[in-house]
Amino acid sequence: MSDHKTSNPKVFILFPDGVGLRNFAFTHFKEIGEQQGFDTTYWNNTIFSLQEELGYPELKIESTKIHPKTTVLSHARKRVELALSRKRTNDKVYTTYRFPLRWNNLKNILKSAFVTFHETFSATPQGWQKLMDQINTAERSTLRYQELKAQLEEHQPALVFCTTQRATQAIAPLLAAQDLGIKTACWIYSWDNLPKGMSTVETDYYFVWSELMKAQLLEYYPKTKSAQVFVTGTPQFEPHYDASLLLSRKQFSEAQGLDTNTKYICFSGDDQTTSPLDQYYLEDTAIAVRQLREEGRDLAIIYRKVPVDFSGRYDAVLAQYKDVIISIDPLWKPMGEQWNQVMPTKEDFALLVNTCYHSELVVNICSSMVFDFVIHDKPTIYPNYEQPQLQKGMRDIGQNYNYIHFRSMPDAAKSVTWAKSKSEIYDGIKGLLDGELNPVPVTKEWYGIVNKPEFPEEASKRIWEGINQITN
Repeated sequence: MSDHKTSNPKVFILFPDGVGLRNFAFTHFKEIGEQQGFDTTYWNNTIFSLQEELGYPELKIESTKIHPKTTVLSHARKRVELALSRKRTNDKVYTTYRFPLRWNNLKNILKSAFVTFHETFSATPQGWQKLMDQINTAERSTLRYQELKAQLEEHQPALVFCTTQRATQAIAPLLAAQDLGIKTACWIYSWDNLPKGMSTVETDYYFVWSELMKAQLLEYYPKTKSAQVFVTGTPQFEPHYDASLLLSRKQFSEAQGLDTNTKYICFSGDDQTTSPLDQYYLEDTAIAVRQLREEGRDLAIIYRKVPVDFSGRYDAVLAQYKDVIISIDPLWKPMGEQWNQVMPTKEDFALLVNTCYHSELVVNICSSMVFDFVIHDKPTIYPNYEQPQLQKGMRDIGQNYNYIHFRSMPDAAKSVTWAKSKSEIYDGIKGLLDGELNPVPVTKEWYGIVNKPEFPEEASKRIWEGINQITN
């Protein structure tokens, strides 16, 4: 270790948007890097000031203006990628990953026609490459690219590590680095991203959660070689292993206005795209809890909304069932007008950890919250039935469970407790509380497939070990 302590390689951690904050600003990631002798600068394209909020060294990216063509080219690239996957596997699931096209005005008609043309006629590896080249040419022609290149020339990092592969804002910074001969690496942000055609950038190295994700990366992006991929686990779950964040039952109850004697189940809300009728599943859970209370159980619901939902769609249910539902809102901060300008906070990690720890179980539509809870040995109920309010053009939540990332379950029937009808929410809660149902051992097995099973709390350390290999 000593020889590389003297050289202090300079690493730029690139935040093209706020999604990387949770993994790379609010965990111990930076401290671990410093202990290993790295000189870290946050290359920041977000409105969240890491300098002001956390005292971290940052270099602001002033211009966030991507090329006007990039968004539509990127949409075409995604559609082509999904068409390629569909052809290769003969699997219809890939069509369900497509964002709907808009045909409501001339500008949107032209964009949608462009995307459809490429989806139809460019769905070959060569067609895909051509679109990638067009995106790169467009981004290299911007003033922003020149500004980013100048920043890199001035600071000369050994590596630019990008915290998400999804953002079009990441294209120019990474191209600028590559054009200057600076090594680039990218973190694959979420467990479901690779099959969905979410990779907007190409880098020299990739960091993934699991062996499963590595296999997917090599399958969907055949240009990538095995030696370019580091399997590290994800920092996303590290706070759950930090005992110093845990509050006693009394402390948590006092802070959140809960009753120390009541047992709480958590209903973790979902975004409007994934679960457009989420509020009715909350209502069904509240009805089940009321029934269990009538049977003499001291039980209530903690409702944790998805941080980016400001729709007000739950308000009526929360008002009607306030006898059984307590809202504990995530501690995220709106930093601007758009949904993607709502930023997580470090405090929210502790709140999430304690919500999991002090709840008996979670009810949730198909999110990775299942893993947050199973780390604390808590089970999940996944509702999987249609609501009567479902209208044409709305996503049926059942579609979500057909996605590729759910095929990672070791035993689909037993990895979670399924509620295939409204009444089965009651059955599930009762069965789990009474110990008649226990999916936890299988859920843990699933968590070990999706994440790195050995020492999942050491993901940040392993990422730095990978960075060390690259920079040396």
